[in-house]
Amino acid sequence: MKIYRKRYIPNEIVDISGDELIYQDDEMIVTKWKPIRPKKDIAWGISYTLLNKGWKISKFYSFENELRYWYCDVIEADYNSEEDTLITTDLLVDLKVYPDGTHEVLDLEELDEAITENLITIQQKDDALKKLSELLELVENNQFPPMKEII
Repeated sequence: MKIYRKRYIPNEIVDISGDELIYQDDEMIVTKWKPIRPKKDIAWGISYTLLNKGWKISKFYSFENELRYWYCDVIEADYNSEEDTLITTDLLVDLKVYPDGTHEVLDLEELDEAITENLITIQQKDDALKKLSELLELVENNQFPPMKEII
């Protein structure tokens, strides 16, 4: 499978096909990975791309294999089964959820910047905020993470 991560800020498309494919079905793709750019506090992670929900929920682990936090990217997922290719387009706004349930919304200013710079449409912004709202509701109702965890 070929997997690409597309971002608007910065404008880039990164081939992350080197990530280890753990699981795949029509609704979810699970990969295990190491950071593209080395980090002091993160050794590896697992990402659950929920194709129908528009979320990429990643578990970030320390060098001691302890869960540091979940990082939720709000995305558009475009899977082409004929070519076995997935492109996840980051819709900029993110949610970080810590093991104790505390959480923070990130990058709302990037969402506004993307609208101002005509990088995304109003419809994409509205979609991103709706998906973020759905994630926040799950966290606040103690229903997070919303998927069956493979690892």
